Amino acid sequence: MSIAVLRTFISKRREEHTAMLTKRMKTARKVVKEASSGPSAKEEISESMLYSEKSNGKCEVQLEPSEDEPCNISEEPIRMAEGKGRGELKPPRVLEALAASGLRALRYAREVEGISQVIALDNDKVSVEACKRNIKFNGSVACSKVESHLADARVFMLTHPKEFDVVDIDPYGSPSVFLDSAVQSVADGGLLMCTATDMAVLCGGNGEVCYSKYGSYPLRGKYCHEMALRILLACIECLGRAVSKNNSIRYLPGFGPVVPQECSDCGKNFNMGGAIWSAPIHDQEWVASILANVKSMKERYPAYDKISAVLTTISEELPDVPLFVSLHSLCATLKCTSPSSVIFRSAVINAGYRISGTHVNPLGLKSDAPMDVIWDIMRCWVKNHPIKAQLPDQSGSVILAKEPVLQANFARAIASLSKAQAKKVARFLPNPERHWGPKLRAGRQITSKHASLLGPQVVDRFSSHEEGDEPDAKHQKMDAPTSTS
Repeated sequence: MSIAVLRTFISKRREEHTAMLTKRMKTARKVVKEASSGPSAKEEISESMLYSEKSNGKCEVQLEPSEDEPCNISEEPIRMAEGKGRGELKPPRVLEALAASGLRALRYAREVEGISQVIALDNDKVSVEACKRNIKFNGSVACSKVESHLADARVFMLTHPKEFDVVDIDPYGSPSVFLDSAVQSVADGGLLMCTATDMAVLCGGNGEVCYSKYGSYPLRGKYCHEMALRILLACIECLGRAVSKNNSIRYLPGFGPVVPQECSDCGKNFNMGGAIWSAPIHDQEWVASILANVKSMKERYPAYDKISAVLTTISEELPDVPLFVSLHSLCATLKCTSPSSVIFRSAVINAGYRISGTHVNPLGLKSDAPMDVIWDIMRCWVKNHPIKAQLPDQSGSVILAKEPVLQANFARAIASLSKAQAKKVARFLPNPERHWGPKLRAGRQITSKHASLLGPQVVDRFSSHEEGDEPDAKHQKMDAPTSTS
């Protein structure tokens, strides 16, 4: 996935540079035309007249028209677009700040075209030595592009501000201690690739630790994995809101939604979590570009099915709806049978709202419908599918005691299935093998309750060993008559 994103970034970087050259070429022609029609046609066209905009990074273009042929200014940008002028787009430099043995740095250098240099850092001498051996082992391409250094990633990034077009940080655990220096090291218009492997902390396993590392308190729910992404994004971006005025952007303190002390549906108190990133977490244009890039190079992605499935699901996800609801959790609260996803989607769509799936949970549903509409739909569903009487103080009983304001329409809606679902495109792939996943901790006894994890055959085999089948077989072999000569 990182390689797919990096390839798309380099492609878009070229497109933006070409577009910038084209725009400046048009500006230059316009200035030349106006100057040639005026009394001072031979005056030098100042650089500030041609280029009032400032480009990202080190890609600034400076056109210096000759005095002999002021009207042939269009030829210079064309030459620069081909890489021969002062406006040449330099190949991107990549920093892998926590490289270990250098596997990812080597893959970037060998598999992604257009990279000029990859710097692999680690503060462990053994890892750096292993990385250098791997560089030599991978031939001339790796030797010419990849450099391995023994250094503290934070110090290195702080002492090399805005020098790298791509910075990749993937530590063992939390990346929070590297974020500030990583942001300083990325060039303007660059790409920051960040991985967090402390999902137990981000998903609410230890709220105090998450708050101390990320400045945010997580909530445990079906949406915890998306909330983890939004906590990480909020930690990278300073808390606040951007206000656009004229051509400038001003950052002001953020504000939260106004909520009552108790839930209007069940009467319980709210749990407060956050702060989280509430804006879109995906750029749909970027996702579409990455997906198209991956499909065009299908043979170069051994994990093509998995990557395309994830990107397809993301491309159909509502971008402006933070977090999601779980249909099974709603039904568990009400103690009712669950409607099918199509029926529930249809009811939401018929009520005039949008709804989609989410890439972090096959059963999750994103919708801009408020919760009172969601509960009204479920109240109407329970009326058509009655349930047993529950205790009056339970949340489900309190919710169902209210009459629905919205009369849900469960008629099948055309948009109840996404395009991928209608075309039967895989969105959530099955496990790569049977009984795939974390195995039992070493030293634990195998019992019949592990059949769903390991499979009945494995359990039977271990059970037979415990009952002494294996020793009996040994005794039978020892008691067997032997031949005599």
